Amino acid sequence: MRSREMPGPSRWARARARYRWLDHLARATNRYLEYGGYHYVASITYFSLLSLVPILMLTFSAAGFVLASQPQVLDSLLHALTGTLPGSLGDQASGLLTGFVEQRTGVGVAGLVVALYSGWNWMNALRDALTAMYGQNRSDDPLLRTILVDVLALLGLAAALLVSFGITVSGTAVGRSLLGLVGVADTSWGHTVLSATSVPLALLADWLVFLWVLTRLPRERVGWRSARRGAVAAALGFELLKHAGGLYLSLISQSPSVVAFGSVIGLLFFISLIARMLVFITAWTATAGDAPLKPVPPPTSAQLRPIVVQKHNASVPAALGVVFGVLGTLFALRGRHRR
Repeated sequence: MRSREMPGPSRWARARARYRWLDHLARATNRYLEYGGYHYVASITYFSLLSLVPILMLTFSAAGFVLASQPQVLDSLLHALTGTLPGSLGDQASGLLTGFVEQRTGVGVAGLVVALYSGWNWMNALRDALTAMYGQNRSDDPLLRTILVDVLALLGLAAALLVSFGITVSGTAVGRSLLGLVGVADTSWGHTVLSATSVPLALLADWLVFLWVLTRLPRERVGWRSARRGAVAAALGFELLKHAGGLYLSLISQSPSVVAFGSVIGLLFFISLIARMLVFITAWTATAGDAPLKPVPPPTSAQLRPIVVQKHNASVPAALGVVFGVLGTLFALRGRHRR
């Protein structure tokens, strides 16, 4: 009779054992799914879209202050709207622009309040997502302290983005100046060189921003060494998504109706992809071989208590058996003596 052979490891298990990068990717995917990555991505995307409304309100308020200080520019815009748009539509657009200029303070204050609310929720969702992917516990700080820390983190992220933007702009300006000194700034290959040099600067700026995000936004700080490769992956992915977004806008720019709806859909899809990429790369960083291990908390103190179990006394039935046995023997002997 043939013995039944035990099944060996599957092809997927053998591939994971052979390739370390594949095993790392599988562990990151498992953590992303088990720790609720989809829910965090949805929350980040929602509050990102909600933050666009107060940003537009603040933009209109700033434009209103600029136009109020430049009455000639305001009159030119009003005349342009009245002459370009037909009939009553031009008058309505002019009235809307005048209303924005007159109510610029109220629009700015309302936009600032809504921006603080939506910005705090966005930062809270982002920090919770990174904290969960790293396997950390959410802090039990009071609500006011949590709000204050999240707002400070939001300001820190804004400062990091400004530094990144400054690095990119200054590097591009220096490159254009150098090409101008040589006299090839207006040539085709000069533009090619300038574009080629701007890509490494953009990657460097993105790497610095994502390195700050991966190490400082979780509830518990993470070391720089373990997040370096994750920041590189995030920077490369962000640049690829930016180029893909530019290609998408160039494809839908042929029709005005497609631009109206396609831009909104594209913006929603772009924000969702950025959030998904960041959360997944955080899970990938947390499951790396050089990632810091989370310390195992010591077990809680145990209190030993004696447990008393009452058992029935077995000597009572035994004594009764002995008594009945002696009595039976006496009665038997008495009967023999009578006979």
